[in-house]
Amino acid sequence: MAVSMDALTNQLYSQISGQQLNSAAAKLESGLDRDYSKASDDELMDVCKEFESYFIEQMFKTMEKMVPKNELESNYASSLTDYYKEELIKDYSSQAVQNGQGLGLAQKLYEQMKRNYNLE
Repeated sequence: MAVSMDALTNQLYSQISGQQLNSAAAKLESGLDRDYSKASDDELMDVCKEFESYFIEQMFKTMEKMVPKNELESNYASSLTDYYKEELIKDYSSQAVQNGQGLGLAQKLYEQMKRNYNLE
């Protein structure tokens, strides 16, 4: 039974992207379980920036699904392209938030969390 390179690549890509999504979501979820009533301003802002980065990343991925796929591209090339696109989206999302060019969601969350935990 012959196994094609495209099938192996697709399977590997699916496993890697699934693990990355699960680890990012798990990291974010574990941060939500924490009690931030005694957190420093920096810790609180870091969590808010992490959430905004994840939010922007998911937004980019959803927008990218609306772009038509190139049907002439092989499955192998498509899988590699998808992997690098995901890494690039993560990097852009993180950089946007760190450089203050995000949506401003982190700042709003930070202010709201400070009010909720009476940290002001």
